[in-house]
Amino acid sequence: MNAKLKDRLWTGILYVVSGFVVLLLVALIGYILFKGLTAITPSFLFGNPKVGEAGGGIGPQLFNSFYMLIVSLLITAPFGIGAGIYLAEYAKEGKILNIIRLSIETMASLPSIVVGLFGLLIFVKFTGWGFTLLSGALAIAILNLPSLTRISENAIRAASAGVKEASLGLGATRWQTIKNVILPSAMPQILTGIILAGGRIFGEAAALLYTSGMSAPPLDFSASNIVSSGSPFSLMRPAETLAVYIWQVNSEGMIPDATKVGNGASAVLIIMVLLFNILARIIGNAIYERYTGKI
Repeated sequence: MNAKLKDRLWTGILYVVSGFVVLLLVALIGYILFKGLTAITPSFLFGNPKVGEAGGGIGPQLFNSFYMLIVSLLITAPFGIGAGIYLAEYAKEGKILNIIRLSIETMASLPSIVVGLFGLLIFVKFTGWGFTLLSGALAIAILNLPSLTRISENAIRAASAGVKEASLGLGATRWQTIKNVILPSAMPQILTGIILAGGRIFGEAAALLYTSGMSAPPLDFSASNIVSSGSPFSLMRPAETLAVYIWQVNSEGMIPDATKVGNGASAVLIIMVLLFNILARIIGNAIYERYTGKI
């Protein structure tokens, strides 16, 4: 077999494997949407769940999922990107750096259930907060920090290779170079890390079972309640997310139409993840084009 034929053969195999992965993803998403779209109605999306009764909704869980996403990313993104900047631009090779890298690798390999138990001991019991949205956001931040740190570090290293010396040669300081040149160039890769973190927040259940709880009180968005201790925007309240609710409905069977609710909630979760990915890509491309002078 000559080299050209061998190259075509392996190229075809790679195309088949790639097509199979895409087909598997489309089939999975299509099956979930097919089973769940019929259950999605305005009352289902914005109504409150009814324990022991059919016809409930997922309004509180839907809001909690989005709110958990925002709070957790506000914690994860600054620390993850900041750690990536330090490792790529400031850290020097040595024992300290080796310890940091070992810690990051160890954290990245922790099962989510272990992080959940850690959150239960520290954020729930030791602090006395109880099951709260903040406890869940901190637990998810621990899960996402290692991956976002590694992605940010690799992106910054790759982006700085061609432009760092040029920027410093023109008289810019190191921080000006990082802020105005390297970070905008690395933004697409960093955004990929943020999207992966966001997807894990939407889909995580094990860690949140022990930190944010399995209850979602009805949310009151009236003007008099927005600034009170029972506000929907309070970080110190139980916050059952959509993924936790799907697990609870399918495992406990606490409502007569559990299968229908579970299918509908799963379809909503898939749609949320897709919309988040698309929106994040659009925003990231806009930021990248703005800083690189394409618009």
